[in-house]
Amino acid sequence: MLDRNQLVNFLQSELQTETINDYCPNGLQVEGKEQIQRIVTGVTASQALIDAAIKAKVDAILVHHGYFWKGEPAVVTGMKKRRLQSLLQHDINLLAYHLPLDVHASLGNNAQLGQLLTLNNIRPVSGLKPTGIVMQGEFETEHSAIQIQQKLEQLLDRSVLLHEGSDAKVTKVAWCTGGGQGYIEQAAAAGAQLFITGEVSEQTIHVSRELGIHFIAAGHHATERYGIKALGEYVAKHFAVEVDFIDIDNPA
Repeated sequence: MLDRNQLVNFLQSELQTETINDYCPNGLQVEGKEQIQRIVTGVTASQALIDAAIKAKVDAILVHHGYFWKGEPAVVTGMKKRRLQSLLQHDINLLAYHLPLDVHASLGNNAQLGQLLTLNNIRPVSGLKPTGIVMQGEFETEHSAIQIQQKLEQLLDRSVLLHEGSDAKVTKVAWCTGGGQGYIEQAAAAGAQLFITGEVSEQTIHVSRELGIHFIAAGHHATERYGIKALGEYVAKHFAVEVDFIDIDNPA
């Protein structure tokens, strides 16, 4: 058994949540049982994940995308009401970590994607806050953009969108998991020949063409599976609790 406050304090310390200005509250978002024995991790606190957690009889859900985002309606109706009602009826804690999990030096979404790609000299692109929101690294040998697309498709088990910004081969890559397409210009300024993120916007392709940088959109969900999974495994190593990752499929 693990005390809820002990878990919250442990994660707050590890992820340095108080040092990062975010768009949502990080930490305990919905209070449940004081004692925790079973935890489910997942990318987003969707109803499907909550239902799977209820079926698994867990005491806590640990996610990357939680609730109470800046600018969202404050009223508890419809979908929000159903989600919160499910958690409260079953006394399940919901803990969520957004930017602190994106940027963590080893457990973070960016760090985990860099490790998955087996890049060398992984480090943050300087001048961006929070530190680590965009990372960079190098392949040992040159790759074509298509080879990297194929590698990602194999690793992530999904199709990814590639726009070739030039004929250049790639050794230096920059990336930001999730909805990081707006950082493509900073990636190019840092000398990256290819930028990887989760999503694409219409203007992203024009920037790729005009700056001559290859661009890959590999899926918001797909690029952010690995941080929360790593965080759950980290918790399981430190405490006598069961932790299971549940991947709710999402093509976006």
